[in-house]
Amino acid sequence: MSRFVDFKAVKAAVTMLQVLEHYGLAAGFNRSGNSLSGPCPLHHGENRKQFRVSLEKNCWNCFGTCKGGGNVLDFVARKEGCSLREAALALCDWFELPTQEKPARPARDAGKPPTPETPPKAESRPKAAKAKSPGAEEDGPNKPLGFALQNLDPEHPYLTERGLSAETIAEFGLGYCHKGSMTGRIVVPIHNAEGQLVAYAGRWPGVPPDEDTPKYKLPPGFRKAQEVFNLHRAMRELQDKPLFVVEGFFDCIWLWQHGIRRVVALMGSTLSPVQAALVQRALTPDGRIVVMLDEDDAGRAGREKVVNRLALHCFVRTHVFTHEGQQPDSLTAEQLEELRTP
Repeated sequence: MSRFVDFKAVKAAVTMLQVLEHYGLAAGFNRSGNSLSGPCPLHHGENRKQFRVSLEKNCWNCFGTCKGGGNVLDFVARKEGCSLREAALALCDWFELPTQEKPARPARDAGKPPTPETPPKAESRPKAAKAKSPGAEEDGPNKPLGFALQNLDPEHPYLTERGLSAETIAEFGLGYCHKGSMTGRIVVPIHNAEGQLVAYAGRWPGVPPDEDTPKYKLPPGFRKAQEVFNLHRAMRELQDKPLFVVEGFFDCIWLWQHGIRRVVALMGSTLSPVQAALVQRALTPDGRIVVMLDEDDAGRAGREKVVNRLALHCFVRTHVFTHEGQQPDSLTAEQLEELRTP
């Protein structure tokens, strides 16, 4: 059995405004009639007129780095780094839309003779290859990379400015990239649950120089909704400790460096069904989770949904920061010690 989702029904049921509200982004947009405008939430732009939403047509367009647009499915797929089908299923979960269980097609009886109504043809013309449905090529797990980036600089000042030790930098394989698609960025290797290298993320070292330069860059085709960062390390730790769930790479790395080794990052403020299943692999039946998302609109909106999904399978508590804008890597040594000994 597999879940069947009607793309057309989802697009008709969910508006772009609802999606922006789900991500905690709606407050940052200006409304004029049936249109919204604001900074692009996909490439993290700052131009408040660059990203536009037509409420009447229920579609979006980015006139900056993205140079594209689409419907609610396209937006969620881009935002989550997932396929259109995964985006549709996520929308169904978020907005409680119905889906159906679709049974697998039964295998044809090999011993059944052909019916008279459908005799075999004497000859046939070559058929064109059947077109794939949108997003079909994006289904399935990320494939392990057949290469590793070389000559990364682990001594770049940005890494020490983030308070990372040489041991931590080496453990996570961090370094400044001088050549290739991630040139000019600090690269972060991403592994799957089995420890296989599946991608490199690139973080601009500091504040990006302009609004068209995103803070983070992921390789084309990589589906972040299929992975949980640092899960392979967290699964090697003793499972009597709670599993901490954070948003970003450096939040995760910071906690790991300070002794909280059972920590993973969602690479965003949402939790896909695949990620939820992966997180459960790191838990025992009586396992515990601490959800620690950033203290901002997106983090607060995501926190409730992440907790609700994970609480179906284990005990979950949330860590709420005291000040707006705080995130895990802003915790002091004393606060980290309290987290290690709850």
